[in-house]
Amino acid sequence: MKEDFKSGFAAIIGRPNVGKSTLMNHLIGQKIAITSRKPQTTRNRIQTVYTSERGQIIFLDTPGIHKAKNKLGEYMVNVAQRTFQDADVILWLVEASDYIGAGEQHIAQQLKRTKLPVILVMNKVDKVDRKELPGFIDAYRKILDFAEIVPVSALRSVNLDTLLNCIFKYLPYGPQFYDEDTVTDQPQRQIVAEMIREKALRCLEEEIPHGIAVTIDRMKERPEGGLVDIDATIICERDSHKGIIIGKQGAMLKKIGSQARTEIERMLEEKVNLKLWVKVKKDWRDSDFLIKNFGYDKKEV
Repeated sequence: MKEDFKSGFAAIIGRPNVGKSTLMNHLIGQKIAITSRKPQTTRNRIQTVYTSERGQIIFLDTPGIHKAKNKLGEYMVNVAQRTFQDADVILWLVEASDYIGAGEQHIAQQLKRTKLPVILVMNKVDKVDRKELPGFIDAYRKILDFAEIVPVSALRSVNLDTLLNCIFKYLPYGPQFYDEDTVTDQPQRQIVAEMIREKALRCLEEEIPHGIAVTIDRMKERPEGGLVDIDATIICERDSHKGIIIGKQGAMLKKIGSQARTEIERMLEEKVNLKLWVKVKKDWRDSDFLIKNFGYDKKEV
């Protein structure tokens, strides 16, 4: 091991829908976490790995911190808050603005209790006037003592090198946890399920998405190779939702399936035969058993 090699954990936290998964995907250079404009897209803590000559950063992407409305919501908040304990440095992602709302104040209160260095990552700077940035930074400086403040655009990959430099500053010297080729600890089936869920989130109406989960019933490569058969089920909470997900003459389900298939093929670098079903499990988000059943970590529920 090189003497000056650094390795450690960086937790990415923030309100729902602020761009955490987009930031992580762009830092890693691969799509691991699903993204959508709808809040509560990330439900599990996703671990991804950035490796370079100088060290290794394990990013912990957490669900957005918010006030929970049901068991799934409580689970998501628990996952996010428990991540603090595993990290060496915290990246708090906010949108570039001097308006600090109740959601941000709630997170600031949580962060005041930690002894870890907190880097404020001000995202979406490509959408504001540069001259306004110092004012936005000052507003945040007043609510918490930050180790660093870094303005970025996750989507456009602006200033991400500066952010990586800042993270390395706060990591301990130590061994490599994962080999160079590892980009995530997520099992492939879970990434596939999340990709299908992302396409469903993007295609469906506003009121449905929180109430869907995806399970992979079968994922098998054909003996001759080159083709993977995947059977997956989209779980929803109501019969009326099932109708919307399937769509007129199956059109919506077809649309979700073809968009998901394209992306899964890109990731697996193989052709995919994807079959989707839709099932109703009433109020699954309030059932500990079903939450665990759909692949959320038992320890966190």
